[in-house]
Amino acid sequence: MRRETALGNAPQERLREIMKFITENGECLARVATSGLHLTDDLKARILSTFLTLMNLRENLDRSNMRSSFGRSGHIR
Repeated sequence: MRRETALGNAPQERLREIMKFITENGECLARVATSGLHLTDDLKARILSTFLTLMNLRENLDRSNMRSSFGRSGHIR
């Protein structure tokens, strides 16, 4: 998914699927992380690592959208 978003050539439908994936998994991780359950340090580290991965994926997606919004002249198409 990261490569698809970084290259910026994924179809709109695929980008929507990726956004849905990021949102659903981010919400699920947030519920687990804030549930009040006792989590081991290893599990906490995995949750944070996955959050970081999702954030990077979202950032790539946003960056790709910004590139496709601007033409070579730097003006919005």
